Amino acid sequence: MRADYPTSNPQQICEPIQAFANQFSVRHITGRRKILVSGTSSYTHAFETTQQHRIPACRASGNPIMTQNRTLDPEDWDEIGHTFHRAVDQCLDFMRGARDRPVWKPVPETIKARFLEAAPDKGTPLDELLPFFQEAILPYGTGNTHPRFFGWVHGSGNVAGALGEMLAAFMNCNAGGRDHIAVYVERQVIDWCKEIFSFPASSSGILTSGTSMGTLIALTVARNAKAKADIQQVGLVGLPKRLVGYTSSEAHSCVAKTFEMLGLGREALRLVPVDANYCMDVGRLAQMIAADRADGLEPIAAIASAGTVNTGAIDDLDAIADLCREQDLWMHVDAAFGGLAIITPEFRERLEPISRADSVAFDFHKWLHVPYDAGCVLLKDEEAHRNSFSARREYLMTLQRGLAGGDPWYCEYGPELSRGFRALKIWFTIEAYGIHRFAELIAWNCEQARHLGIMIRDNSQLQLLADVTLNIVCFRFIVNGLSDSELDALNGNIVADLQLQGIAAPSTTSIQGKTAIRVAITNHRTNLEDLDVLVEEICRLGNEACQAVVTRNVPIPNEIDALAA
Repeated sequence: MRADYPTSNPQQICEPIQAFANQFSVRHITGRRKILVSGTSSYTHAFETTQQHRIPACRASGNPIMTQNRTLDPEDWDEIGHTFHRAVDQCLDFMRGARDRPVWKPVPETIKARFLEAAPDKGTPLDELLPFFQEAILPYGTGNTHPRFFGWVHGSGNVAGALGEMLAAFMNCNAGGRDHIAVYVERQVIDWCKEIFSFPASSSGILTSGTSMGTLIALTVARNAKAKADIQQVGLVGLPKRLVGYTSSEAHSCVAKTFEMLGLGREALRLVPVDANYCMDVGRLAQMIAADRADGLEPIAAIASAGTVNTGAIDDLDAIADLCREQDLWMHVDAAFGGLAIITPEFRERLEPISRADSVAFDFHKWLHVPYDAGCVLLKDEEAHRNSFSARREYLMTLQRGLAGGDPWYCEYGPELSRGFRALKIWFTIEAYGIHRFAELIAWNCEQARHLGIMIRDNSQLQLLADVTLNIVCFRFIVNGLSDSELDALNGNIVADLQLQGIAAPSTTSIQGKTAIRVAITNHRTNLEDLDVLVEEICRLGNEACQAVVTRNVPIPNEIDALAA
């Protein structure tokens, strides 16, 4: 099942580019800087820069850039149109051939050196920059467009979202406020999200870079709403009691970062133990809340996980919601990737209690495969949300008519006044494929994870370290006679070798103190044969490493520190 193209004719994707290019006509600027790119397989590049004395262009007599063409627009729009067509063709070919290249490869030192150079005084024509991009930049990405990229939790992208990203760049809207189309597109996307998570229509929301920023926004509102003092005016010093919050010991690190940035400190974030399924122990949560109240502290929030990063565990959202209501705590849900499984029949019932939360943050760039970055946060209390961030000065005054209308402005719901047209690539993605298509892909990834789990259980050389809940599988290669520390080093090496050889890109984590090979399947290009390759190559690399130890007495190096870095 593939979701690469919303149309069978890739040419249809290129046509909007010419439409943009044909609308404008001014002069073309060329520079003196030359970049020469070789086509060798080692990607060795030569760079030549020729420049005159560094005289400001505005003072140079007869300078054509400043006296004849005081704009960044090209002289020949048709020529630029051809350059854009070539660029899009290259990128479509890159996406089409995702399976045919290594999953990942390190950036050569010669190319790294290029990016240590000083900024150029004069520019280079785009048709000269494009070959450099094709050879020195395009091949060295994260690798998450490849079907055997399984590391961390990365979406694999889609062409509809890429088109939306490009078109948004042409429009160059500031979505922080005012009355223009970007605001209305974002409002529609937010309304779709309210429907997905069964949040009231009166709820507020804002698009973000990701769940980390969404968590910061949500917990800022929670702090301000639950504190018994005007924190926005007098700060934390005005509080009669110290504020504390709670989350699972398996929660994402962005929660602790948020407590730091809000001035509460990491000590104020209580890490609740988990049960055998790596879900928050709600009984222990209740005990910790009671103990903190007895010690004169002020509990304000509990942060639940709808899919932990380590294992994909889903906390008991209903039980946590009951406790939060009983204890008058703000309930926030980190639904970064797992939350969107709510659109599948299999997980809808388990994730439906997200609707009882005060706020939820999640990403589009994971299981909806929107190009990075794209996240969202929803909050039920629109007034508290707006009061936490609204700071409209006289130069941001609203008018009843004209561009300065469009209330409310999105700068009143987050820390940023300058905001890109992030909504368009999300809108393109959802409009092009539809929610049902994504529900099928999410369900398929979860089925693939269960299939991988069965393969591991059936392989005597592999050990499953946690039950498969969603799409994450944690396991390791085992060898009788090796200590835990040797097995940790061995599995770290296997992951590094898989990446360096371009075979696959899982990541590592620690499960009950044991280094695990962690496979997170959020990839619409992955098929079952890719999982076969992964298991075969893990066993091959593990056996080769063990054979080297036996025959040549080669110690197993420890790659864990390097991987963690």
